[in-house]
Amino acid sequence: MSKPRSPSPLPTVPMEGVDDSTWLDVIQKMDEVYTRLIDDEVALEKKNTELEQSQQFIVSVLTSMSDVLVVCDERGLIEQANAALCELVGRSEEQLRGSSLADLLADAASVDAARAAMDRSDAPRAGQGIELNLLDRAGQPVPVDANCTPRIGPNGRRVGTVWVGRPTAELKRAYHEMRAAHEALKRTQQQLLHSEKMASLGQLVAGVAHELNNPISFVLGNVHALRKYCDRLQTYMAALHAHEPEPVLQALRQKLRIEHLLGDLPSLIEGTLEGAQRTADIVHGLKRFSAMDPEERTPVNLVEVIERAIHWVQKGRHTPVDVRWQAGMPCTVMGSAGQLQQVMMNLLQNAFDAVGGPGAAAPCVWVSVVCEGTLARVCVRDNGPGIPPEHLLRIFDPFFTTKPVGKGTGLGLSISYGIVEQHGGRLSACNAEGGGAVFQMELPRADT
Repeated sequence: MSKPRSPSPLPTVPMEGVDDSTWLDVIQKMDEVYTRLIDDEVALEKKNTELEQSQQFIVSVLTSMSDVLVVCDERGLIEQANAALCELVGRSEEQLRGSSLADLLADAASVDAARAAMDRSDAPRAGQGIELNLLDRAGQPVPVDANCTPRIGPNGRRVGTVWVGRPTAELKRAYHEMRAAHEALKRTQQQLLHSEKMASLGQLVAGVAHELNNPISFVLGNVHALRKYCDRLQTYMAALHAHEPEPVLQALRQKLRIEHLLGDLPSLIEGTLEGAQRTADIVHGLKRFSAMDPEERTPVNLVEVIERAIHWVQKGRHTPVDVRWQAGMPCTVMGSAGQLQQVMMNLLQNAFDAVGGPGAAAPCVWVSVVCEGTLARVCVRDNGPGIPPEHLLRIFDPFFTTKPVGKGTGLGLSISYGIVEQHGGRLSACNAEGGGAVFQMELPRADT
């Protein structure tokens, strides 16, 4: 910065009527003006430096923006554009400056929408969102989610428009990929849930076979008896059709025990129907448990779910376990009966596996359901050794198991936790004060 030259020395020739004190005052005033001039020039230099730094900051911000930015005047002519827009359309800022925004738009609909936004007199200060199609450097349309904001001058009037836009083609592609991945994850989760259900069902095969064997054996025995009765009736009917004498028919009736046969037929038929119905009920229950569960939720009676789960898990045990369960009043929740039964079977199976070790007390499992307020609370407690403290925080982790290889997948409790969470409930585990583990399931009631 160049300094102002010092004022020339005052003339030493004395002037008439002017004394030395007057000249001293003049010199002092000139020094003050000179000092003020120096201070003003320093302040101006500082302001220029700050202005340059502000301009550099604004340029760096505009250059680093990934969104496109266009500043137009009130006629729609471009006054400024950032590097992202220049890169997208393949033109420099000098080439864009002074051209019309309409030249960058790919179709008439975009031109009309942009013009309507710039001509709007009541445009919101926060801007309005508009979908436009820009022409890229290859002349191809690029969808852009743009925000149109009015630019206000010092007099408070609108002097132009600021456009900030983000190309949505990549966002849409990422969204579709994310949606496809989400659908694939849902299918995988459903398959995993179904696989775990099949694994649980496989553990019950022996009990199911025994359960089916009783009614089927009963039906088979009745059918054999009915076949013999049918043969005897055919013999007697043949004698009737041959018009045998009455003494012969009477003797044949006694020999074939027709009266006993006729009296026994209703009970045989009733027993056969009962056995067939029992078999159908068992098969229906297995189909309902093994089928893929629908998405919709229906009212479910937790008491019935618990009773079915106890029945099936008990049937799959070689040695029975004492289950302390007493059904109370119906307790209804909204959900999937098959999924909730799977949760109960997993909890019961874990409880059954935990009891009855060497030197342990007689195996016993307590099951209870309590409806309090808006919640239904189901507790499953056993008299086993309990859960080690270091395992409590990992008990619901996928693939975590303390069972030997081939005895468990480590998915039962994890899937059960997810099912309860999807039903708007909570599944927790702890150790009972008197020993053993306690699993508690809380679900929102549907009958409140």
